[in-house]
Amino acid sequence: MSGERKESVAVVGAGAWGTAFAAMLAGGHESVTLWAHETEVCSDLRDRRENPAFLPGIALPPGIRPTNDLAAAVSGKTVVVFAVPSHHLREIAVRAAAHLSPEACLVSLAKGVENGTLKRMTEVLAEAAPKLAPRVAALSGPTFAREVAEGKPTGATVAARDLSVARRLQQALSGSRFRLYADDDVTGVEIGGALKNVMAIAAGMADGLGFGHNARALLITRGLAEISRLGVRLGAHPQTFSGSRGWGPGPHLHGRPLPEPDGGDARGARGEDRRDPRRDDDGGGGVRTAVSAVELSRRTGVPMPISEQVHGILHEGKDVREAVNDLFSRALKREKE
Repeated sequence: MSGERKESVAVVGAGAWGTAFAAMLAGGHESVTLWAHETEVCSDLRDRRENPAFLPGIALPPGIRPTNDLAAAVSGKTVVVFAVPSHHLREIAVRAAAHLSPEACLVSLAKGVENGTLKRMTEVLAEAAPKLAPRVAALSGPTFAREVAEGKPTGATVAARDLSVARRLQQALSGSRFRLYADDDVTGVEIGGALKNVMAIAAGMADGLGFGHNARALLITRGLAEISRLGVRLGAHPQTFSGSRGWGPGPHLHGRPLPEPDGGDARGARGEDRRDPRRDDDGGGGVRTAVSAVELSRRTGVPMPISEQVHGILHEGKDVREAVNDLFSRALKREKE
């Protein structure tokens, strides 16, 4: 990893992705501070040099310094990476704000749109630390935590309103096999990264009911169209949604946020949430993002039929087969509509 300036880095959040990202960074930094909320997770990181709760079987590099003291974790760091579930980001960022260096860059790895406010994660960070708002960025892409931790080749995008900030972070956060691209379309990168989790849930449900590859292909293509329409309406660049920057590990790749049913069991397809709640930094944010997606659709006037049906299944008790029938009974349209 190259760069003109020496950055000091803290990763806030020791879920699977936060731990994996810290492990990757440790290859290019003398030390990386990793903050864990749970005392037992911090103890495992410190004593066992492993995170069995979230990333079992991966040995932590010696350069990682675990702590459960948030103030100590972020104080004096020039780059602070927030890898916490989207619905916890505001609370943790507010707690961290008083201890952040005035020169720090803040990076969100969280995927989601905040319920109620409909704020993107960089907007949440900017509100929590307004003096640092010009140096807030989002990092997203087709990334799987375990593969990053294992050093397998990975690419992602870091986006900031000021492209010079994105380029600074590109240098600081790239690894020998972790290739970062710099961009200034923060809206597109975040909207794509958040809403693909909703589409991943839809794909998992379709698989659970045995709908086959045609249904999955339809969900992927129409889901991408749905995300693109909303993103462009919110100010994103259309080209962002043609690549990994705005899509990330979509339903054709993603380890499903809701487990696939086993042996024909359709509980997951009906939307019953069987996830371990501690693991919702790895995709389960789609359950909450479905709420925000429907509200964004209503506020912007952008039709989002797949998101509406996922929301109905997850939050209103709608039967998944009824939801599929509703999707297919919609008025026929042109491909670009």
